[in-house]
Amino acid sequence: MPRLARLDAPGVLHHVMGRGIERSDIFLSDEDRNDFITRLATLAQQGDLDVYAWALLSNHFHLLVKTRNRPLSSSMRKVLTGYVVNFNRRHRRYGHLFQNRYKSIVCQEDSYLKELVRYIHLNLLRAGIVKDLKELSQSPWSGHSALTGKVKRPWQDTAYVLSYFGEHPRQGRSNYLAYVRKEARLGRKPELVGGGLVRSLGGWSEVIAFRKRGEKQVADHRILGDSDFVQEVVSDLDDLIKKNLRLSGQRKDIAALAEEVCKKYDISAGELETGGRRHAVVKAREVLSWVAVRDLGYSGAEVARYLGVTTSCINRSISSGKKPDVGNLIEKL
Repeated sequence: MPRLARLDAPGVLHHVMGRGIERSDIFLSDEDRNDFITRLATLAQQGDLDVYAWALLSNHFHLLVKTRNRPLSSSMRKVLTGYVVNFNRRHRRYGHLFQNRYKSIVCQEDSYLKELVRYIHLNLLRAGIVKDLKELSQSPWSGHSALTGKVKRPWQDTAYVLSYFGEHPRQGRSNYLAYVRKEARLGRKPELVGGGLVRSLGGWSEVIAFRKRGEKQVADHRILGDSDFVQEVVSDLDDLIKKNLRLSGQRKDIAALAEEVCKKYDISAGELETGGRRHAVVKAREVLSWVAVRDLGYSGAEVARYLGVTTSCINRSISSGKKPDVGNLIEKL
């Protein structure tokens, strides 16, 4: 299924996950891990992100961050692109390191921040990277050590997290440790990383219960939160984007967009899809590419396959920075 646009705005809490291609390791040495952490710390120190929790495992990572001065996509590109270049150089390899793009979930802060901080930091224990909570508190490869006070990490916003656990830092730290101990030996929690209603309602048992009662709940696989929160996030989006981001998780089909573009420029579908160079055809392809990628969340490769052109052709078209006249195309879809 075509991928949806990311949800982002200043002050939004995100659970971000990235995994190695074909589950291969993305951290082979302490030098790798320190490189990644340094890049994350730089963004926090610049005021681009607030970092609340993080964990580095052998083949994937977890982050719990709030966006500030820079969009999440820009921050992650800055971290991951530089990291991959250095990783490949250090280990004399070439090509992609991460599997597809990273995954990000917008989170309802008051309901889920505490649970996500615990879940993310306990990943090291669940994966067997540390053997117990004492070792977890000493590990430099997650944010838990800073929350326990064992490691000084000024760029990690420990004060904000501990404020959720107590009025004073000492009380907050004590309550946080008790909270972590409570679920230290429990397994994965799919309701925190699953999709749609499974995530928003807390598991399949809750979904089934709602269905039996005939109750309808709004859910979106990019959002961790209750029905009201999902509606609030989506309603805050740009009006044109809202028309595309349906709560069912489906996007408008690119064929429907192509049909409207052909009508607008009075050209045939054959002309649009065969690389013609007539002025109207070139403009039509430019508009279709811009709307499909910028507004509907398709990748350049997906649009290129549909139009029968190269991906670089699409990317050049939409990266010029000048938005073409798209009129009311989205409203017509």
